[in-house]
Amino acid sequence: MATSQANTFGNPINAITGATWFGYLARTVLTFMFWASGLAKLIGFEEGVAEMAHFGLEPAVAFNIATIVVQLGGSILIILNRWTWLGAGALSVFTALTIPIAHNFWTMEEPFKTIEFYVVMEHITVIGALMVVAWKSR
Repeated sequence: MATSQANTFGNPINAITGATWFGYLARTVLTFMFWASGLAKLIGFEEGVAEMAHFGLEPAVAFNIATIVVQLGGSILIILNRWTWLGAGALSVFTALTIPIAHNFWTMEEPFKTIEFYVVMEHITVIGALMVVAWKSR
């Protein structure tokens, strides 16, 4: 009887995580840092160009445009769960490339060295999360 009742009432966690809206929400939250940054670079285009120039990426305009395309395009693919592997792969490569360009903690003095080290650890974790979304989207 208990098994029958469990099947009748279902599992609320499975009901929530199995819902279509939950998938969209999860993928939107996962990609927040990318689409928010992409929108900021699009809306404040000149500031985005200045950021690229600050990190020595020239031509800065082209790098800003490429960053916007990768961040927004990759996010859209993941959120819509279409070619998710491509979006996750693009955002993973982008995230990995930011480490030697913008978070090169090994060249810094304390306390910035430790702060940037933790940022790099977070970036590696985000890459892992993107790998999981590519794996689970199959």
